[in-house]
Amino acid sequence: MSLTNLTGIARSPGDPRVERKGPSSMSGADRLARALGWFSIGLGVAELVAPGKLARSLGLEGKEALIRGYGARELASAVPTLSIDKPIGLAARIGGDALDLATLATALHRDNPKRHNAAVATALVVGVTLLDIAAYTGVKAAHRRDAGSDRDYSDRSGWPNGEQAARGRARQDFETPDDYRAEGTVADALPMVVA
Repeated sequence: MSLTNLTGIARSPGDPRVERKGPSSMSGADRLARALGWFSIGLGVAELVAPGKLARSLGLEGKEALIRGYGARELASAVPTLSIDKPIGLAARIGGDALDLATLATALHRDNPKRHNAAVATALVVGVTLLDIAAYTGVKAAHRRDAGSDRDYSDRSGWPNGEQAARGRARQDFETPDDYRAEGTVADALPMVVA
């Protein structure tokens, strides 16, 4: 069942039914950023909830507090990544990926019996870093506003029949309800307090 059909559950009987969705205004980079934001939430929760298990599986015993801190960082970067401030969140994710790679590099030494797990995790982080960079550059390009180019709106009036036709239109179309009409002045309506 699609989300479009699922939303019909909460509709009142008189509300129109959504038959299909229209085209999305989100670019591919926006959708990738959203997916990476949700990935950050999942990874952040896992790092906060089970840092010991992650540390043991990678041969990083004693770094549980660091992994828990990385979980908080993931959650913090997910918020802007899922908002309209996607570039800020994605930049934070890229910085976090660099920290993750530096930490994983300490687990790649020959004495670590979990070196293979650390190598797989390193490869995954490199892949996610490439996705983060692609999303960052895509979002920046899709939402770029050139500082040097001023937009020209001189051909637009904002009024379909022109500015002159719009003047006084609200007064013509709107009749003031009786209870909105004031009698006298504001001073007359204020209660008098005698000292």
